[in-house]
Amino acid sequence: MKILKVIHGYPPLYNAGSEVYSQLLCHGLAKRHEVHVFTREENPFARDFTLRFSQDTLQPTIGLHIINIPLEKFRYRYQHQKVDEVFKDLLSQINPDIVHIGHLNHLSTSLITEIAKRNIPTIYTLHDYWLMCPRGQFIQRNSPDSGLWALCDGQENQKCAKRCYAGYFSGAANEISIDIDYWTDWVKRRMEHIRDLTQYINCFIAPSRYLYNRYIQEFNLPESKIIYLDYGFDLQRLKDRKRAPNEPFTFGYIGTHIPAKGIQDLIVAFGLLKGEQKLRIWGRPRSQNTDALHAVASTLPLEKQQRIEWVSEYRNEHIVSNVFNHVDCIVVPSIWVENSPLVIHEALQMRIPIITANAGGMAEYVGHEKNGLLFEHRNIPELARQMQRLAADPELAQQLGNRGYLQSKDGNIPNMPSHISEIEHIYQRLLH
Repeated sequence: MKILKVIHGYPPLYNAGSEVYSQLLCHGLAKRHEVHVFTREENPFARDFTLRFSQDTLQPTIGLHIINIPLEKFRYRYQHQKVDEVFKDLLSQINPDIVHIGHLNHLSTSLITEIAKRNIPTIYTLHDYWLMCPRGQFIQRNSPDSGLWALCDGQENQKCAKRCYAGYFSGAANEISIDIDYWTDWVKRRMEHIRDLTQYINCFIAPSRYLYNRYIQEFNLPESKIIYLDYGFDLQRLKDRKRAPNEPFTFGYIGTHIPAKGIQDLIVAFGLLKGEQKLRIWGRPRSQNTDALHAVASTLPLEKQQRIEWVSEYRNEHIVSNVFNHVDCIVVPSIWVENSPLVIHEALQMRIPIITANAGGMAEYVGHEKNGLLFEHRNIPELARQMQRLAADPELAQQLGNRGYLQSKDGNIPNMPSHISEIEHIYQRLLH
């Protein structure tokens, strides 16, 4: 088959979960099929919407078609006519049998209509709530009741305007009602547009049963159009772990430096621990975000500050040697309700225990006192308590880690070849 993957970022430019999974999927598919990727970059020194061709650095047979969309100029557009025009030409050039969408944020939602005009079967893997929440994570930027980043109990146009887009109001007191009306209408138009586009998607894939249920119950996706299928992984990358010797018990965080990931809560919780544990934080620095996290760490006692190690971003193909050889427990402290974090799966494959929240796809893949420990979502003292349990009892940590992935008898996570077979089956069914 000739397959076109659409994703808002692709390694090594972007290395978050959906991007890493998309690359792994493309690598697996490229063994039997012709694979192309339509993705983006943000180059302020190049003309907007210019398209350049590149190749996957690890699999050169995969062609990368990279469009330039500087985020700061187009942050809150969900449609781009220029992007649609470039994509239209690319569709004519490649003439794919299948289009598999991973994310359309920062690209253009109306790419879907360009695909539909050609009657090309389209699959959409859901990585978050972006189709049913304009911000994608159901957390609110401004909440009068619950403070910063309060959880949202559901999408509602005016609430979105007041609690997530108030930062774009004019600031004039006599224009508040005008601004509320404008952004309420903006959200309304965006949501109506998104709902209309879902009719052209042939199959949605949800990597957790939690996400599967939310899209059916809250977004009214018909059950006939959505399936549950967990992610697949390159298990050749996830083997031969050798824990570095002569180190104290070490907690690890892997991910981006953004508030939704809850690193700020993890740092505060670490400051509450007794003992000589270490905390290693991996991730690409994000200027003021990272500076703000360092400021949070600076409020801890000096001896705790000295036990936090900030490590630069790693390449996923080196995750064992760069990360898992240097931790005893992975903490996933997200303040949003995550879907199916890759890092949880990868750590479980390495038989490393997880500490995470009792919510969403995090709790779906981590069972309390089975392969990790759960804490009450967004409860910092409770997070610290569970961290203290493992730090004080390394044998318990090893026992929990040894169980691995709960959804399989042998503890192993889904391998990419089996996952590719499932994906190919979906493609073939839609083609026929």
